[in-house]
Amino acid sequence: MGEEIGCCKRTGPGYATPLEAMSGPKEALLYVTCVYNGFYNGFVCIHAGTGREKPDFLATVDVDPNSPTYSKVIHRLSMPYIGDELHHSGWNACSSCHGDPSADRRFLVLPSFLSSRVYVIDTQKNPKAPSLYKVVQPEDIIKKTGLAYLHTSHCLASGDIMISCLGDKDGNAEGSGFLLLDSEFNIKGRWEKPGHSPIFGYDFWYQPRHKTMISSSFGAPTAFTQGFHLQHVAEGLYGRYLHVYSWPDGELKQTLDLGGTGFMPLEIRFLHDPSKDTGYVGCALTSNIVRFFKTEDGSWSHQVAISVKPLKVQNWILKELPGFITDILISLDDRFLYFANWLHGDIRQYNIEDPRNPVLVGQVWAGGLIQKGSPLAAMTEDGKTWQSDVLEIQGHRLRGGPQMIQLSLDGKRLYVTNSVFSTMDRQFYPELVEKGSHMLQIDIDTEKGGLKINPNFFVDFGAEPDGPCLAHEMRYPGGDCSSDIWI
Repeated sequence: MGEEIGCCKRTGPGYATPLEAMSGPKEALLYVTCVYNGFYNGFVCIHAGTGREKPDFLATVDVDPNSPTYSKVIHRLSMPYIGDELHHSGWNACSSCHGDPSADRRFLVLPSFLSSRVYVIDTQKNPKAPSLYKVVQPEDIIKKTGLAYLHTSHCLASGDIMISCLGDKDGNAEGSGFLLLDSEFNIKGRWEKPGHSPIFGYDFWYQPRHKTMISSSFGAPTAFTQGFHLQHVAEGLYGRYLHVYSWPDGELKQTLDLGGTGFMPLEIRFLHDPSKDTGYVGCALTSNIVRFFKTEDGSWSHQVAISVKPLKVQNWILKELPGFITDILISLDDRFLYFANWLHGDIRQYNIEDPRNPVLVGQVWAGGLIQKGSPLAAMTEDGKTWQSDVLEIQGHRLRGGPQMIQLSLDGKRLYVTNSVFSTMDRQFYPELVEKGSHMLQIDIDTEKGGLKINPNFFVDFGAEPDGPCLAHEMRYPGGDCSSDIWI
């Protein structure tokens, strides 16, 4: 695929294969979404955000160890509105468009979780100082589609952009679905067929060769915008489902009920190899990694692949503390699965060369609730209590727990931030709201497995000019490929 120009073949963005992407250039910059005041739009939530009446911003972080501004924020692009809660992000074009020489990975798409606004950022004119290109207003999105609470953005091979939405403007999960924008970021409508909306919304991934898209199910905005409360689980306001759609038709073909082992399935990942018909989803509340796969009759099934055992604790809302898996990703060669336990405080690396039987090969602690000085204490089988040591990097005490993760193309560096959602940050880690987030680098042994915090890298988002902020997702200029989809 591609267009012949003279003696050379010009192709579109990204790489022809995931393995080719691993040989791409080493990252020098990272874009990080940073939150100040995420508020809920007039319903019930009054405790979200940092309390600082500042707009969210996109930070440019220098990750080149040979640069004089290494591990520093070198640019801040403030959004024009207050109260967005920037969350996930995606590119306007990726490796799914690699065969289209007219496509260009130029724009970073920033959906706003609470305001339901979409920002389009031009990263090409000046990668170190990206600029605002376009704003898609929530009023227009709601009027034309009824969708709100925007989360995951994926580019499509057609040039369109698809964004998952968790509810309607009133926060009802029944209003969830998928927003389509065209290549000029105009609203096209909803992707799924009428009557085929998911029970709950959150993340999604499509695998064209298997004509399938699968989405996950966090919960109703009316619940999670108030913080996490157990009665909302009992009331059925949190999900435990995977929704299997035909691709690209948008017909809901199957709903997988993960049952008691799969509450709050969040980030979902197919293997990068487009021929593979298997993937994983991290279930936060039950702290399981569930593998999903196609069966011989063409339907889809699931099984628990990894279980994180809860810790018995004192002085918490429950007698047991779940790991609370918030983010997962898979290396481009499909050898390793990584995930973060936000409440326990560890990051894990599993070898998944046998997808049915992941093997733990690396683990590192980067915060968590069970640290010395915390009111929480874990209990051993013989009734004794323990707390982990407080880690410090460059004189900074680690705050919160590891949350969002981003892997380098070669798979040797994992970047980590620690904000989940401002309301939950305030609930579980109030110090994050008071002192701000930070970003770490984890060095990876890609031969035998193993994780180690890099002592030379620390980005302190507590030292921002407008006050401490909450750092969330990370992207490389030109494409990190962690969310690229190959056709």
